Amino acid sequence: MTFRSLLGRLGKDALRLRVAAERTLNRPPSAAKPPVGPAAVPRPPRQDDGRPKLYPGLPDKALKAAVETSLEGVPPSEHSLTRFAMYAALSDRLAAEDGLRKTCLSISGSRRMALVLGLRTAKIVEAAYPAHSMLALGFADGAFDFCVSDQVLEHVEGNPFEAVKESLRVVAPGGFVVHATCFLNPVHREPSDFWRFTPEALALLCRSAGGTVVETGSWGNREALALTQVGIRMHKVPVEADHPLHRIAVANEPDWPIHTWVIARKTR
Repeated sequence: MTFRSLLGRLGKDALRLRVAAERTLNRPPSAAKPPVGPAAVPRPPRQDDGRPKLYPGLPDKALKAAVETSLEGVPPSEHSLTRFAMYAALSDRLAAEDGLRKTCLSISGSRRMALVLGLRTAKIVEAAYPAHSMLALGFADGAFDFCVSDQVLEHVEGNPFEAVKESLRVVAPGGFVVHATCFLNPVHREPSDFWRFTPEALALLCRSAGGTVVETGSWGNREALALTQVGIRMHKVPVEADHPLHRIAVANEPDWPIHTWVIARKTR
């Protein structure tokens, strides 16, 4: 089976599973006595590492091998499958605000996000956990022109409304905050995992903290989700736009977001 046909099976398999689920839900009650106890709950198909399979009909090893074979000798981009479209959407969004006298607070290793946003000359100050908590950043009011966090909000052990409020507190009036996080993503305890946010939730967090939302966004699709389940999450997306992995990396289904983000401005 070719790489293209394997990828083509994703949509067909999803449809097959949905139809099967609908049939199960709509099945008339049986006269037979239903089983009780552990045997009443069928064990879902598992991957090699024991996790439930997102698409039970797919050959995991074959799919991963097909993807990796297709990438051989193909020039890679800088970004992986789950970051490619998000970083493209955020590329140079704050470049016009950059400057030698500007400062940016990078929360817990978010320097790459600052650079993606176009902050290449601003001074970037790192505030890494556990020395710094997003709930109490330890900097003066209005100390920075920008504050960015990339995949941090979901790990905040406390009220996310307070965390976003704190990020706006340390930004001067007219400055910007950018928060990118995940939605459809496995639990990843680094060190703990507490939250998931839709774009609407991120906008609510910023507005509640007194910020003006400039834009929200999201990226994700069911094919990309299936590929992450077989270990393709960190593979670099090919530069070639006609490569299947590139096409999946840029396709977007708003109802299936893997990553979400918000840009907000402090107006007062």
